[in-house]
Amino acid sequence: MEILQAIGDWIVGFFGFDDLMEFLENKSFTDFLTYDGIKVLIRPLFPITLVLELARGLLFKSFGLGNYKIPFFSYVLNAFIGRYLSLGMTAICIGFFEPKALFQVSFTWYWFIYGYIVWELAHFIYHYLAHKVRLFWCLHSTHHAPENMNLAVSYAHFFLEGPYADIIRASICILAGLPPAMLFAIMFIDGTWGAFIHIGDHLVKNARMGKLGNFMLSPAHHRVHHARNVQYMDTNFCNLLNIWDRVFKTYQPELDDVKVEYGITREMKPNHFLDAYFGELVALAKDVYHAPGLVNKFLYIFMPPGWSHTGLHKTAAAMKKEAGIG
Repeated sequence: MEILQAIGDWIVGFFGFDDLMEFLENKSFTDFLTYDGIKVLIRPLFPITLVLELARGLLFKSFGLGNYKIPFFSYVLNAFIGRYLSLGMTAICIGFFEPKALFQVSFTWYWFIYGYIVWELAHFIYHYLAHKVRLFWCLHSTHHAPENMNLAVSYAHFFLEGPYADIIRASICILAGLPPAMLFAIMFIDGTWGAFIHIGDHLVKNARMGKLGNFMLSPAHHRVHHARNVQYMDTNFCNLLNIWDRVFKTYQPELDDVKVEYGITREMKPNHFLDAYFGELVALAKDVYHAPGLVNKFLYIFMPPGWSHTGLHKTAAAMKKEAGIG
């Protein structure tokens, strides 16, 4: 019975129903108009949509349960470790950098716009480095390993990626004067939208979002980001507003004549969790071990994925240049 109770509690917690029931017991309906009330209402939407996506896929046989293998085991492994490390890193960054902030802004709607633009820049920097520094790519590659797109992919992360991301994002935002309350509100919006842009193309075929897609990052943009097509590699690093992708010329819309191919360029076992989770770290360790001299060993760690001491580079930039793209 204890096991069944634990499973029941986990399901209730996964869907966010525990917070919703507590809110209903202790608050009035007008409290749903507050920030905390909106969070409680929105939180269950993603897991419910995930279940509907899974049910529809199984019903129409558009994919199998194996497509969810990497995200599922990543979620189980990261359920406690990654979450608390990430929160801890954010708290440390706030405590360390808040006294050193260039200036302080108030939590008003106009400063919130400023705060979100700063957050998107911080997210862009973290995400760009995750693709351009091989050590960081080892942490990020688990998220790109699935060879299909569905909502569960938002759970596919190496446990150290969240803390690494939040160190960069929180530090930049706090130094730029964002108050912690504003930072956490932005993180909630970012996390919610960042999850939904992984919606499967079998559920929403055309996800360009019309004219909204001109300034917002749509699911179609993020599908491009997850592609291993040379045309699409290392593009669309933003999360909600694509302003910085346009500024730094990494913006790439989905093309009608270039079908997205999901996954990473390294040959790996399909839907193999251990390979997806540790494969890039193993490959990096082998390259460092076999590299001649300390300088080359160091370069393998910090140069972009695909860099080689032989000069036969297979980086995204080199592959695009070879294909005449750019």
